[in-house]
Amino acid sequence: MITDEDFLTQLQAAIQDNSVVLPTLPEVALRVRDAVEQDDSTAQEIAELVATDAALSVRLLQVANSPLYGGRVVIDSIQMAITRLGTRMVKTLVVNLAMKQIFQPTTPALEQRLRQLWEESIQVAAISRALAHQIPHLDAEQAMLAGLIHSIGSLPILIMAENFQELIGDEERLDSLLVKLSPIIGHQILETWNFPDTLISVPAHYTDLTYDSGENADYVDLVQVATLECNTGAAKTTEPAEWAQAPAFTKIGLDPEVSVIEIEGVAAQVAEVEQMFEI
Repeated sequence: MITDEDFLTQLQAAIQDNSVVLPTLPEVALRVRDAVEQDDSTAQEIAELVATDAALSVRLLQVANSPLYGGRVVIDSIQMAITRLGTRMVKTLVVNLAMKQIFQPTTPALEQRLRQLWEESIQVAAISRALAHQIPHLDAEQAMLAGLIHSIGSLPILIMAENFQELIGDEERLDSLLVKLSPIIGHQILETWNFPDTLISVPAHYTDLTYDSGENADYVDLVQVATLECNTGAAKTTEPAEWAQAPAFTKIGLDPEVSVIEIEGVAAQVAEVEQMFEI
């Protein structure tokens, strides 16, 4: 039986020789992301880049007119959509669209796993965004992006695991492998995507209940609390009694025994985000 260490070694070797390819952002996504990161980019310049990708253009208009962001006036131009949503949300949608393409099953065996992973990512993103609204120094759209990408490292692991029947046939073992190795691979993926350190640290640390970056909450704290609330991934093996040990709850200002969804207005926000991603 292959050990976790041997599996990681083989996976890293497969990544190096391109027999297992890390997810990459499409060219248009990279250009839009880079433009968004530049402070002097205008909505018109970003709109011109978005317009080169039909799927991204449609997605942007759909979200701009969704209940979460929609106003009284219907948006029918990309530039107006960018102005309404803001550049951070544009970046999130670029990554969202790329991830939806990445999360496509290549075999029937992967389909259920990938669907579950995608649904959990949306739930975590929605709760992370809702939590960020209560913390002035954190950005809600950046928090939503952090939630989306927190388990991105699971994809190459699942692809590689298909080569080992002992893993595919053992759900508990595969779950354990994902919990152990996804943070390592996720960190590597976000580095190749040139994400900021504040987001690269999310997959690397969100499963560590002892994680403490300092006095103020960061995006790792948000995602950690969100995953525990959703009871996803590593959280499935974590007892609620252990949550009180996590500094994240104190820094966010939450009682571990109080469900985030029960906070006034949060359930509605979460539902709207989930609906937006399912458009």
